[in-house]
Amino acid sequence: MSTTTILLVLDLAGVLAFAVDGALVGIRSSRIDIVGVITLGVITALGGGIIRDLLLGATPATFQDWRYVMTALVGALLAFFLSRHLERLSGAITFLDAAGLSLFCVTGAAKALEFGFGPLQAALLGAITGVGGGTLRDVLINRVPAVMSRDSTLYAIPALTGACILVGTVTTLGGYGPVGAVAGALVCFTLRTVGLRYRWRAPAPRGTDNGG
Repeated sequence: MSTTTILLVLDLAGVLAFAVDGALVGIRSSRIDIVGVITLGVITALGGGIIRDLLLGATPATFQDWRYVMTALVGALLAFFLSRHLERLSGAITFLDAAGLSLFCVTGAAKALEFGFGPLQAALLGAITGVGGGTLRDVLINRVPAVMSRDSTLYAIPALTGACILVGTVTTLGGYGPVGAVAGALVCFTLRTVGLRYRWRAPAPRGTDNGG
């Protein structure tokens, strides 16, 4: 399987996971209709990738390949029609959010490396790809983005860690491969889910409620 195919499969899997997650968060947090559900699902799924591609100086993949938009629409509609069933599943939103974050952080970093960006820039773009869509979603539903809130569990740190592992593996092995992608995604997923389980938070300024 070629590198391009691997990246496409991971990208679309992340799009589907984030579309369902974004739509479910919207349904749970706001009084929205089907238009709002689809909007939040699509923005959550595609927002990070669009930001990444614009920073790379490339036409966003979303506007070049119909499969991205279609996958996001399918995910949002699944959440709309099956929201009651999905909400009953313990940890459904948590799992989808962690899955989307994990997949996007490695594909974002890998694409940056393909464009010739350095390791540091690639890792940062991987993290941005992972958190960008969720940040846009939170702004639209009028809440402090999870990536910036002191009340939120680890979010950006798992994404950056996963991206760094992908970048480090590619740099060490001299080329992109599934080993780095799987390792980076698994570490990101584990940090995110364990962080949620034990309510790990990033350090806050001293003098605040959860500051050191």
